[in-house]
Amino acid sequence: MKQITQTGLTVENAISEALEKLQVTREEVSIKIIQEQKKGFLGFGAKKAEVEVTVIEKTPISEKPLDETPKKLEEVQGKPELLPEKEEEEEAIPALSNEQAIQETKNYIQSIAEGMKIEDLSITHEQRGKKVNFYLESEKVAMLIGKRGQTLNSLQQLAQLVANKYSNQFMMVELDAENYRERRQETLEQLADRMADKAIRTGGRVQFEPMPSYERKVIHQALSRRLDIDTHSEGKDPNRYLVIEPHK
Repeated sequence: MKQITQTGLTVENAISEALEKLQVTREEVSIKIIQEQKKGFLGFGAKKAEVEVTVIEKTPISEKPLDETPKKLEEVQGKPELLPEKEEEEEAIPALSNEQAIQETKNYIQSIAEGMKIEDLSITHEQRGKKVNFYLESEKVAMLIGKRGQTLNSLQQLAQLVANKYSNQFMMVELDAENYRERRQETLEQLADRMADKAIRTGGRVQFEPMPSYERKVIHQALSRRLDIDTHSEGKDPNRYLVIEPHK
């Protein structure tokens, strides 16, 4: 059973931080509020909110009634409005295998690349359990990556939707182009240390630019070993950002 106790400026901040670290949605956990936030008086007696978040253990799909499985899959995708269309497809044709769903996802990525005038795109993939990694190669790969990976991240989100539209089970999709993800992780880890040092040096909070949840997770993990600073995220996606503050 996965469980985490998390503090935050507010209860909602604490819950969001816990969900981000556990990599789950709000529907997949039970939440216990240990302490509400307290503003204090003139800065004295202030306390952060504290919550306990527990991941709800799921019953294996094979043990669930068949009519519940498509609904749960759509909830994971965050696209409940697609449920009727999914049901119609399942009635009309047999569910596709993982390999077929992966091929449909490749076809979709290829069509996007062709629309960007990229004709030499090569796509390979590697599957480990429910996670599928797609590797993109092209002389114009910089166009697929975009500024700070924004194009690649958007394409990854779309590919995730396509894969789960055709697959008969939930799949996690990650796109990489010429080891961009690995290089980006190294850059983020180095940036995290520099920003943490700045927070300690100035004695104030340091704010990152907005970034996707998995990049914020990289920074959280990189700084988890440091006891002199605290990290939390603020704002709402897609403009959610990470903040570092000296530990008090």
